[in-house]
Amino acid sequence: MRKNVVRPTDIKLHQKSRILEVIFTDGSRFEFPAEYLRVYSPSAEVRGHGPGQEVLQVGKESVNIIGVEPVGTYAVVLRFDDGHDTGIYSWDLLHNLGVHQDKLWNEYLNRLKQAGHGRS
Repeated sequence: MRKNVVRPTDIKLHQKSRILEVIFTDGSRFEFPAEYLRVYSPSAEVRGHGPGQEVLQVGKESVNIIGVEPVGTYAVVLRFDDGHDTGIYSWDLLHNLGVHQDKLWNEYLNRLKQAGHGRS
């Protein structure tokens, strides 16, 4: 097992605001909108089975997380109210999504725009 793995010390689901709050052992704290986690799901449905097979997720502005289930000691599965529940969010992935949240969110918004989709 790697020694420098950043792990969550606290995970809180705020359903009313549609935010998943995660605090890590390195002291970092991230507030993830459900939409952001949904459109960056690590599932094959979203990421495809290889480079270039990603599927742009549209119409997810109102999605919410209805469940957070542990997967061993290394990850969680997020259950969304649109029925999506196949992505396994490792601690490394969640931390990376937090560190790069602004950049990734802007990339997503640009892809939506280029595809001719807006957000409500």
